[in-house]
Amino acid sequence: MLNLNSLRVCRNLSLTMVAVLLAGCPASNQAPQAPVKDAATANPKKVVIRGSNTIGEELAPHLIAEFKKENPDVEFDVDTKATGYGYAALRARKCDIAAASRFPTKEEIGESTSMQSVMGGTTIGNYAVIVVVNAKNSVANLTKAQVEGIFTGTITNWHDVGGPDAAIHLVARDPISGTYIGFKDLAMGSKSYAVDNITFGESYSAVAEKVGMDDAAIGYTGIQGNPASVKSVNIEGVEATAANVNSGKYPYARGLYFYTLKGEEKPAAKSFVDFVNGTKGQAILSQMGFVPHP
Repeated sequence: MLNLNSLRVCRNLSLTMVAVLLAGCPASNQAPQAPVKDAATANPKKVVIRGSNTIGEELAPHLIAEFKKENPDVEFDVDTKATGYGYAALRARKCDIAAASRFPTKEEIGESTSMQSVMGGTTIGNYAVIVVVNAKNSVANLTKAQVEGIFTGTITNWHDVGGPDAAIHLVARDPISGTYIGFKDLAMGSKSYAVDNITFGESYSAVAEKVGMDDAAIGYTGIQGNPASVKSVNIEGVEATAANVNSGKYPYARGLYFYTLKGEEKPAAKSFVDFVNGTKGQAILSQMGFVPHP
């Protein structure tokens, strides 16, 4: 039989368990907690950007530098490895802006929706590369198959594409460049560059300079600001113009986007997106060889 002390212990234990259970059960009318912002993005004066190297390598630093002239108190944390990296960071609330050079996949959109968040994108412009040859070269048009063949090394003589009987000399962006990979994706079917007769330029202007000094050279640059020593080549009869890029006719181009979580944007991040889409930001895109949005 239980004595009086044992009964008291059992009663106290029961009351304790009931209290714990009640504490763990929220009231039915309790408001849901707001999403927890990651510490990396909690600072209202710090804009964290993750995503596409196409944007982050050269464009983002110039945009940020111009933006900070009028907003010196805003800090930036930029790490751009790939578009998918940006989408993943945005979903996890590890960044304020996902910089992207493609639309999100169905899986990426689905994961965002399941988090009760919506990734909202805005087009900031277009990335386009144009194929350029020496101004003295008679070749004015190439097919996509010919461009791929030239840069992968299966076509090695200008005579095979309607030009003079001369070996083709390739000029590409340096292998650590995002453009080196971007052109491979856009124009080469992700195949490897030819290893023979290829030189590299650290910038579009360096590529254009090398092509302009070699009658047998071919390379690629941005759509704006090339010297008279080179000329752009039409692709499948389509001229490399801003209008053809924006309309989707020119093949070697893709859109550039900033994605945020709608309703959760901090003012500093929203101001930066607005700046990029404004007159000054769009002028920087144009100056750097990108194509502003219409």
